Amino acid sequence: MLTSETSIIATVLLVAFGILSWGFYRARPFGKLGVLAWLQSVVLMAPWLLFFGLFATGIYINIVGILFLVVASAGLYIFLGKKLRAEGQEAILKERATARLAANSSDEANPADSAVIAEIKAEAPPIPEDDLNAIKSIFGIDTFFATETIAYQEGAIFKGNLRGEPEAIHNRLSASLQERLGDQYRLFLIENTDGKPVVIVLPSRNDPRPTSASQKAFAGILLVATIATSLEASGILLNFDLFSQPERFLEALPIASGILAILVGHEIGHWLLARRHQVRLSWPFFLPAVQIGSFGAITRFESLLPNRKALFDIALAGPATGGILSLLMLIAGLLLSHQGSLFQVPNQFFQGSILVGSLARVVLGSALQSPLVNVHPLVIIGWLGLVITALNLMPAGQLDGGRIIQAIYGRKTAGRATLATLILLGIVSLANNLAMYWAIVILLLQRDLERPSLNEVSEPDDARAALGLLALFLMITTLLPLTPGLAGRLGIGG
Repeated sequence: MLTSETSIIATVLLVAFGILSWGFYRARPFGKLGVLAWLQSVVLMAPWLLFFGLFATGIYINIVGILFLVVASAGLYIFLGKKLRAEGQEAILKERATARLAANSSDEANPADSAVIAEIKAEAPPIPEDDLNAIKSIFGIDTFFATETIAYQEGAIFKGNLRGEPEAIHNRLSASLQERLGDQYRLFLIENTDGKPVVIVLPSRNDPRPTSASQKAFAGILLVATIATSLEASGILLNFDLFSQPERFLEALPIASGILAILVGHEIGHWLLARRHQVRLSWPFFLPAVQIGSFGAITRFESLLPNRKALFDIALAGPATGGILSLLMLIAGLLLSHQGSLFQVPNQFFQGSILVGSLARVVLGSALQSPLVNVHPLVIIGWLGLVITALNLMPAGQLDGGRIIQAIYGRKTAGRATLATLILLGIVSLANNLAMYWAIVILLLQRDLERPSLNEVSEPDDARAALGLLALFLMITTLLPLTPGLAGRLGIGG
């Protein structure tokens, strides 16, 4: 029978190898290009797998060794990226040549047809006839060969055959629609239930609505509440209640400022990438929490997303910024920790996270065997930041992790991941109030998937997929604890 320590090691390795195996399964149909992209994801995760694998067996790698692994991984990643681009250029040339031959053959078979659109069936689309004819005119044999028009909500679905690379075709069709009808309609390219691309045209009045004045006021109230809970959490860490001792405000301010800096960095990451993709975001609705200051923020999209790449970039940018800032604070705090540091924490503190515990073991060494460990305040701030980041990376609904899964694998897989996450949180909540809180937040506020992007067919490139998988893997190692027995074998605790 497996011990609890072996079970935890097996769980981490099983999840990691499961992620890599799933990536290989998806990459294999794409031949050499797919395998090269998959190898990039392996290279990204290999240092962490090696580090945690050796750590679990009692072999510790110092900071120099970790840096060497990271640099070697980055070098191999860049090398594989160059080979991938070279192979990709060759594949593009072959694809264009094949498309040119196919187009010529079609022109010879149908010299008089520039587009063929079937007659509108039974129920006419609720689009003015002149507008509908203008929409039909954007289709062509070299873009989207439309064969059927079906009424759908306030617009229409056009079934047919896609004649080229989805992103390029979507851009051409959208530009043509804009030229003919201005900003009245939006053109979506999505996959039908049978897996074939279809075009959906809807009026622009269905676009997401901007944040109202009352919603902005509510966001402001939540921000003030989050500042208050961050100060209160800081006071609790310093063994006093700020609400009953407000005169000690300045004592709580440094730690609270660190927590708020991570939260603000997270939102700036989202905002910068949203601006790059010309996507509007709502004001962040922070979730105050006395336990750790805040559980992050809910941010809505106020405009349609151009494609799944934009969804991925915006979703990952927040946790990447907040996570890197938290990790730097944690490492800096560990390096600055010494006898007489401000905080003395029980060594069990470092058993709460595989990632935090392993980094602490590498930096602090045998000091973790003392009942009380002296640590710099940045250790506490960095650890809280990593927890906040990891919670937002859970693969559910409109959380950052759910958006990443939807961007990489599509809506069907994202829906299943959301359900699985809720079930897992429900089980864990039997022993953990934090899991219960997050299950309720997701169920009431975040369970729905993001609406489809304008181009839902084109998938993010494999480099993005690899980064997404790495982020999810680090989320697991942050939230998954060490058992006391395994921690003792690793020298964390007496």
